[in-house]
Amino acid sequence: MSRTVLEAIRAYLAASGVAFEELEHVEVRTSAEAAAARGWPLERGAKALVFKVDGEFGVYVLSGSRSLHSRLLRRHRGARRTRFATAEELFRLTGVEPGAVPPFGRPIFDLPLYADPSLLTEQRIGFTPGLRTRSILMSSADWRAVARPEIFPFSREEGR
Repeated sequence: MSRTVLEAIRAYLAASGVAFEELEHVEVRTSAEAAAARGWPLERGAKALVFKVDGEFGVYVLSGSRSLHSRLLRRHRGARRTRFATAEELFRLTGVEPGAVPPFGRPIFDLPLYADPSLLTEQRIGFTPGLRTRSILMSSADWRAVARPEIFPFSREEGR
């Protein structure tokens, strides 16, 4: 659990002048659990995954209702190999546990940030800010402006 990451996000959002709400809730581990705790549709959740693409780790963010499509990701990045970060790699890179990764790269994490367009179809998004017992709720447009992700499609409907 990383209170430091939560504090860094609070400070970054406040310094950026964007409005956000913080919500305390039961511990969550999945996008579905987080959506239920927030009382929001699954689509509004920002699912942040640390993924390794040809030797480079990055944070990949998509709608909580979708799953990562590694073939689309490889095609866009011109990559041969992809894989999820292990729990140990994730902690080393971010200081957080699986299920608590917030949708940020630099300056919160020293990692590039990528977003799937599916995330930006909702007016508001929610995400775990380094702790599985908290959520940040904010405008998706404000998130995009402060997080500055590279945007390209790399998701598909869950179960496909």
